[in-house]
Amino acid sequence: MKAIINTKYGPPEVVSIMEIEKPSPNDQEVLIKIFATTVNRTDCGFRSAEYFISRFFSGLFRPKNKTLGNEFAGIIEAIGKNVTTFKIGDRVFGYNDTKFGAHAEYMTMNENDAITTMPFNMTFEEAAPISEGGHYALCDIRAANIKAGQNVLIYGASGAIGSAAVQLVKYFGATVTAVCNTKNVKLIKSLGADLVIDYTKSDFTKTNQTFDFVFDAVGKSSFGICKPLLKEKGIYISTELGKNSENIFLALITPLLGNKKVLFPIPSISKDDIIFLKQLVEIGKYKPVIDRKYELENILEAYKYVESGQKTGNVVITVK
Repeated sequence: MKAIINTKYGPPEVVSIMEIEKPSPNDQEVLIKIFATTVNRTDCGFRSAEYFISRFFSGLFRPKNKTLGNEFAGIIEAIGKNVTTFKIGDRVFGYNDTKFGAHAEYMTMNENDAITTMPFNMTFEEAAPISEGGHYALCDIRAANIKAGQNVLIYGASGAIGSAAVQLVKYFGATVTAVCNTKNVKLIKSLGADLVIDYTKSDFTKTNQTFDFVFDAVGKSSFGICKPLLKEKGIYISTELGKNSENIFLALITPLLGNKKVLFPIPSISKDDIIFLKQLVEIGKYKPVIDRKYELENILEAYKYVESGQKTGNVVITVK
């Protein structure tokens, strides 16, 4: 089968397409024929190992998982003898950031991991990007314990995580102020944002509002900059470590002070999370934003585009 392989860390050019052996499912696994996947920040981070700490998960000196790709949508082609929740022919989607493997024609997944049947109203290309941005946003929203009636600011609202966060925060009943650039103002309004600030025209830190939760979905702000925007006992979360990994340190000390605080939740995903996101899609409360589509053979261009910082929402890879 065709697969995208990287045997060392580095820029997009370290990946190449190769023919490798098709995997076989074990007793508790399913074999999935991949029709769509994505290139996202998680893939880029594990490929480049820009944050050295990621190597403790992916391999200290070289990648232990040579085929990346954490999101997928496809059809189950074979099942292990103990599989009870899926059958051959099921259309499925899901997420795997432990073994990865979706940048290929086939991958295996344990039936109890973050995989479920596709929403009835979606194509493979639409279903593949449901989970990466969605589960990161969901994890942080839950950590902040967002409730109906609260006021939330989302910085970087046009990315995969930010655009998911806008929709999920609205689902939980909070008011959303979103920050993005000029070209995406109309899009972010259409996702449900109550107010959109164009950062090319206005400084979002000068708003006269205060917020229960400030969520930096792109990791380009800081607690120091955003602290004046927080209400008493307000929460700041960033998707990045921050300068000199300050967000980890601040997450340890600010909760002890009993006032405005930083949280740094460790992202996780379960089958229940995937099912929850599927249900939101089916009732029209969540739909991942898609920017561009590339074929698997052109994944190098997809990596370069994602790392340009110009994407809106998700970049989908089609696998034929």
